[in-house]
Amino acid sequence: MGTLILFSLRLPVVCLAAIFLAGCQSTQGLEPSGIFPVKQPYHAGVGGRSVQNRPLMYRVYGNGDDVVLLMAGIHGNEAAGVPLLERLGHELMTRPELLAGRTVVILPQVNPDGVKANKRRNANGIDLNRNFPADNFDAKKKGHGDEPLSQPESRAVLKQIERYKPSRIVTYHQPLKCVDYDGEGAQAIAEAMGKHTDLPVKRLGGRPGSLGSYFGIDHNIPCITFELPKNANKMDTQELWDRYGQATLAAIVYPEPLKAK
Repeated sequence: MGTLILFSLRLPVVCLAAIFLAGCQSTQGLEPSGIFPVKQPYHAGVGGRSVQNRPLMYRVYGNGDDVVLLMAGIHGNEAAGVPLLERLGHELMTRPELLAGRTVVILPQVNPDGVKANKRRNANGIDLNRNFPADNFDAKKKGHGDEPLSQPESRAVLKQIERYKPSRIVTYHQPLKCVDYDGEGAQAIAEAMGKHTDLPVKRLGGRPGSLGSYFGIDHNIPCITFELPKNANKMDTQELWDRYGQATLAAIVYPEPLKAK
């Protein structure tokens, strides 16, 4: 992913005029090209740097009290969730009703070094989804890290969750083909998502040092692990959205039912 430029909806007058005349197109490289109506508060930034100094981007839509955080690419070889969340950004910009009373925080690519190399772990050889300070963290396991939060990417995730205090977290993985969940209340969210996908709702259990173990089990923040199929990497963005976009929106509007567009 190329260099990303911070973008704010508090745009100068010249750019606001351009929106109406020609479309003030995003320079972040995170959203599909095109014109996006500015209908809701939106900002983006860099929440840290990877081991190889790639920016760890975040994007925030809306300013409501109900906060949902979504992330993808924590395992670099499970990157189908990255374009799915890019497409979600477009949907949120063009459907402001989805943001009524809500804030949506997107971490589109948690492990950019791993995504670039098509490897599960980060550039230090650490599985970022085993590097959180959960009660079940196990430093003896190879690739978990000598201690929790030893990696800049896992620290960046923790920083954003502490900053925005989401009421629920959704992460995208592959290839187990199910909607997994951890934490009190998470099953109901998973089932709401499951109504809009052919993936079964199934609890796999918290892995040592995983995000679901730390935030879901230890801290009771409902965590959904949306396990896409292995072949999702071969799907283009539109097919990913057609298959899994409605389930993603169901998590955002929860506990309200998702209304047809």
